[in-house]
Amino acid sequence: MAKTKEQLYDELAQEAEAILAGESDMIANLANVASLVWNKLPSVNWAGFYLLKGDELVLGPFMGKPACVRIPVGRGVCGAAAKTKFPQVVEDVHEFEGHIACDHASNSEIVIPVMVNGALIGVLDLDSPEKARFDKMDLVGLQKVVKIVEAALA
Repeated sequence: MAKTKEQLYDELAQEAEAILAGESDMIANLANVASLVWNKLPSVNWAGFYLLKGDELVLGPFMGKPACVRIPVGRGVCGAAAKTKFPQVVEDVHEFEGHIACDHASNSEIVIPVMVNGALIGVLDLDSPEKARFDKMDLVGLQKVVKIVEAALA
């Protein structure tokens, strides 16, 4: 029986809590969550983190093809999420002004800011080859996962 998107994200959150339990190392935790998201969610061709260093986002743990290493805050979908500290859900990245094409197969993207103790430390970024792949349920589900990551890193 096929799982609903809500069930999928509930399982994802439970698995994220389990793999982060008792571990405080940021890189290990982000690597495991990137792998979990990549392996659990359908139609995702890139999943990972960019970490804030000064006025740039620098590539962190991820799954997928090699990616852009540095993204200025304010540029592209990840940079917009970092600048505004607000999630970005883009149905068609080719329509997003200033989109940075790391993988030309990507057509939609969702980016969730990661905040620890009130400060932005980076973003969770997911790409899909499908247009309009990400919706409100994905946003809510991924925000739940990010909250688990933030708690583990706090």
